[in-house]
Amino acid sequence: MIDRLLESLTQLPLLARFAFAMTVILIAPALCRRLRLPPIVGLLAAGVIFGPYGLHVGPRHNEVAEHCADIGKLLLMFFAGLEVDLQMFHRTRYRSLAFGVATFSLPLATGFLIGVYFGYGWVASVVIGSLFASHTLLGYPIVQRYGLVQNEAVTVTIGATIYTDVASLLVLAICIPIHTSGFSATAFVVQLLELALYLPLVLFGLSAVVRYLIDKFHSKEGQFLVMLLAVAVAGIGAELINLEGIIGAFLAGLALNRAVHSSPAKSELEFFGNTLFIPVFFITVGFLINPRVFAATAASHFGLVLAIVGGLIVAKWLAAFLTRQLYGYSRDEGLIMWSLSLPQVASTLAAAIVAFNAQNQAGERLIDQPTRDSVIVLLVVTSVLGPILTERYARRLSGAKIPADAPAVGPIERAAPIA
Repeated sequence: MIDRLLESLTQLPLLARFAFAMTVILIAPALCRRLRLPPIVGLLAAGVIFGPYGLHVGPRHNEVAEHCADIGKLLLMFFAGLEVDLQMFHRTRYRSLAFGVATFSLPLATGFLIGVYFGYGWVASVVIGSLFASHTLLGYPIVQRYGLVQNEAVTVTIGATIYTDVASLLVLAICIPIHTSGFSATAFVVQLLELALYLPLVLFGLSAVVRYLIDKFHSKEGQFLVMLLAVAVAGIGAELINLEGIIGAFLAGLALNRAVHSSPAKSELEFFGNTLFIPVFFITVGFLINPRVFAATAASHFGLVLAIVGGLIVAKWLAAFLTRQLYGYSRDEGLIMWSLSLPQVASTLAAAIVAFNAQNQAGERLIDQPTRDSVIVLLVVTSVLGPILTERYARRLSGAKIPADAPAVGPIERAAPIA
């Protein structure tokens, strides 16, 4: 009977598959919120359970699903750029720079040493380090609830996000063409020159064009399409100089940050992306995970998994500790800087998938399956541990409980809840 049920699931018509996917996107994040887990965990688990290595509801290769996932990946990085608070960053830019350098360079060095120790080449080791270097502010709603957003240590941590995300993506942008085409001093210099030209074109040129178009198109629909067009143009521009589209999408978010900050179309696009395309991206990532191979990899490469997870946690703590000592923050302020910078979710996962898919002429991947699976373990551990620790340290730092009439915002919810 079970076999017949599984066979019927694999033969569902397209419309039934769509209805099933919408049901999963509706239920999985809600269940995770009740369990105080990040919604992304539920979507990844749903992809594993219903994917080609589970109940076979989701096909291994489907052009529609893959296209939606690609759009979701771009929108995920675009929203990450949009959500950077540039005004807050400007107020504490020098201290944010110091913490940004620390929380980028120490995890980068740690990841590089781990990669070298486990026998990876220098390019793959640098990429592993770059995956350590960024962070996702899952704990931001928690410090917001406790009224700690104006605390300098919290503001510095939020401002440091722009440095870590940009730097880690630029490292990935340089490493991918080196892996796929081989290292060439001339090609490396050309790549740097292309980056030097591309960055201001997107950050200033695209921003100016979008401002002009938004003034021309006053309707919400027109501004909505302008933002989608900007993401596509920035992504295409990145690919033309051998970068990944996610890098262009993130830079487009930074470029449009102020131009669309008060636009009603921004919230519409966030709703659109977070409701459909970004969940599809996370579900399709779950499609890639074979539970048996994943478990076998975790067991056979337990040392690698432990080193990646433990190395990230220690490196992020050390960066927060040194910054705390440098600027004289309290113990709890240093700990909350650590917990806020701990979660590795959106950009880390997107970059890991891009690095896993990058192959050279011999068919060798930039990072292999054990590393990719270790990154997914890292994602789950830090996305759960980070908010839990932030809740604890925020309560101690504020010295007060949450007011009874405070909004019921979960520890992993935010303006863009899926990312």
